[in-house]
Amino acid sequence: MLLAIDVGNTNLSLAVFEGQGADADVVLRRRMRTDARLTSDEIALTVNGLLGRHAERITGISALSTVPSVLREMRMMLDRYWRDLPQVVVAPGVRTGVPLQVDNPKEVGADRVMNALAAHHLFACPTIVVDFGTSTRVDVVTGDGEFLGGAIAPGIDISVDALTAAGAALRKVELVRPRSVIGKSTVECLQSGVIFGFAGQVDGLVRRVQRELPEFDSDDVAVVATGGLASLVIDECETITDHEPDLTVTGLRLVFERNQAGTRAGRRNVRG
Repeated sequence: MLLAIDVGNTNLSLAVFEGQGADADVVLRRRMRTDARLTSDEIALTVNGLLGRHAERITGISALSTVPSVLREMRMMLDRYWRDLPQVVVAPGVRTGVPLQVDNPKEVGADRVMNALAAHHLFACPTIVVDFGTSTRVDVVTGDGEFLGGAIAPGIDISVDALTAAGAALRKVELVRPRSVIGKSTVECLQSGVIFGFAGQVDGLVRRVQRELPEFDSDDVAVVATGGLASLVIDECETITDHEPDLTVTGLRLVFERNQAGTRAGRRNVRG
């Protein structure tokens, strides 16, 4: 079983895959809030607790962290507690198979690279990935699997937090679809602004990408939503064609299999 660990700015997500390649299935999903102060021992204790009975069946680990302090502690944890298991930590220098057509490839977050890898694997066509997380990201992946870049906007949660913190008469509300875009109460007005507003933002960015890149303006283009907050607004987005909540961890599985295959090939060459 492969353990995939995705540490984002807001949440730490775990997924356990059983099987390999096309036969791989996610048999466990767990998520907790990211704490940048976690030590390697605390991460190990947390991961074991979330894995439960699956902890003793893990045979490999693929991980990433967009939080530098957690990345350092996670490396220490893997070395201390799972040293004997094959493992990949996605960072600059790791073979991903994703050409990064940007000014500075080292600036591209590992989660964006994993999304691009998984999107190309799953759809094999020009793809626009919309990741609803701490930020809302719209990333562009060619039909050949090249990452072209994208757009980053403030995410839903942090935008709502900022609004309610700055507005004395405003408060956090349950983010569900209101009866109408025209709210009849403060609660409905906030719900309308968030749900329909963020859907409109995503549709606007996607359509701008399609106008700028004609090859992305066709029926053969996938617009894929992922991220923990995607379910809040994707039903209101006119441009979203698919929802893949496991996109990032699928990328982690693919990069693990790629690097393990390379390791085995290298060993065979040495023996030969």
